[in-house]
Amino acid sequence: MGKLEKSAGIAHAYGLQGREDRKWRQKQPNECVINEIVVLLSCCFVVAFGLQKWKSSVSLQAEMPPCDFVPEKYQSYTYDHMLKIRERNLSPTLLMVYKKPLLLHQGHMQWLFDYEGRRYLDLFAGIATVNVGHCHPKVTAAPQKQLARLWHTSNIYMHPPIQEYAEKLTSLLPDPLKVVFLTNSGSEANDLAMFLARLHTRSFDIICFRGAYHGGSPYTLGVTSVGYYKHGFASGFGCITTMLPDVFRGPWGGSHCRDSPVQTIRKCSCSEGVCHAKDQYIEQFQETLNTCVPKTIAGFIVEPIQGVNGTVQYPKGFLKEAFQLVRERGGLCISDEVQTGFGRTGSHFWGFQTHDVLPDIVTMAKGIGNGFPMAAVVTTKEIANALAQNLHFNTFGGNPVACVVGAAVLDAIEEDGLQQNSEEVGTYMLLELAKLREKFEIVGDVRGKGLMIGVEMVTNKGSCHPLPNEEFGQIWEDCKDMGILLGRGGLYRQTFRIKPPMCITKKDADFAVEVFRTALEKHVERAAAK
Repeated sequence: MGKLEKSAGIAHAYGLQGREDRKWRQKQPNECVINEIVVLLSCCFVVAFGLQKWKSSVSLQAEMPPCDFVPEKYQSYTYDHMLKIRERNLSPTLLMVYKKPLLLHQGHMQWLFDYEGRRYLDLFAGIATVNVGHCHPKVTAAPQKQLARLWHTSNIYMHPPIQEYAEKLTSLLPDPLKVVFLTNSGSEANDLAMFLARLHTRSFDIICFRGAYHGGSPYTLGVTSVGYYKHGFASGFGCITTMLPDVFRGPWGGSHCRDSPVQTIRKCSCSEGVCHAKDQYIEQFQETLNTCVPKTIAGFIVEPIQGVNGTVQYPKGFLKEAFQLVRERGGLCISDEVQTGFGRTGSHFWGFQTHDVLPDIVTMAKGIGNGFPMAAVVTTKEIANALAQNLHFNTFGGNPVACVVGAAVLDAIEEDGLQQNSEEVGTYMLLELAKLREKFEIVGDVRGKGLMIGVEMVTNKGSCHPLPNEEFGQIWEDCKDMGILLGRGGLYRQTFRIKPPMCITKKDADFAVEVFRTALEKHVERAAAK
């Protein structure tokens, strides 16, 4: 194809093509020549300007903090071959993020390395899982030693790790929460907690919040209230959703509602110790009890801070009143600590403690094993006995390797001061991110506690409409390209989830905030260029 033909093709794509009527060309030759010249000049303009790839003038001003760890050389399949295997042999439900999915090779504390050796600051920690850091030396050594001694016997026999771990874990929970069931995943733990509540109370209905995520098993999907996890079959019989007390996006909220260093941009006139939003949401909770369930219920399952839904926090004092209302109906209160537990919120070891409540059942997973597949349900002796009426068995729950991993994680949290670090670095990072909310119209809310942080993106603060998926995705990509990995959540997938390994430093936080600021400025520049 010649140059003129290429230009005509480009012109056609932009609606600039000349008329092809031969009679018109014959009758008006001068106009025809002029027209061709105009078309050619237009094409040149399009090539020079219209098709030029947009390039931002914004550059990152901060350097990635140093790391003295050197990853091993990658020696597995090529990137393209890995993609083919994934498409051919792995479940199609496995979600991959980014336009070019990452192929990660190695991890060290708060850092991840891809197959080409590029380093990333991990701000999502395997979805709030790698609490003490990737390949933490103490946690890595524990299973290596146990693997040389005893892998598996099942829990029908005693072995030292299960007793030692049960004692160590329950020592961190208040009385009477002293009996532990060891399982393999958070879904399994919540499944068992619901089963226990129904057995103990001899009632069936369980209440949960809209926007909650408690697992993906057929049983727990009933209390998972996030649309894109739902499948088209009957599930959730006996599971009742109630209004989420979201002080940013919900109908009520003010400037003093949250247990967080950063409050919403909404204003209120509540005096000290009074929260109108909390009272309104409690009325809605009471309305659910009055209209949707019988006089007795099995329980209420709740995340102290919602995770998948984008770090949603409730008004202070809400859970305390809600727990009381549930217990008046004979129900048990279940605290899902899968994401909030093990010091992540900073001020307390367990999320329920930040609400000044004592649940009847506590579930935990993710950070319990720093990535090793394990989970637990902790409850009272009385409630645990409800399951002893018949046989209940778990082949892998409490196996020797899992138990030594869990014990090593607890030691690392204490020895490395990670709960305190979560509070200090998390508070610092929240306040720095809040400064970006003041500067950028698309940053609608910054919220969280400790190193459990959410940044909700909107089209503008006036409407609070979620930022369109394409725009959100480009900011996400820009952050990755500059070296930080963020999570994503919310009912509209409009919130950045920041839940890094709890070993990150203030220098890491500074770098992350600077990368995020740069990505936001690039977004502003792109929007202005449209």
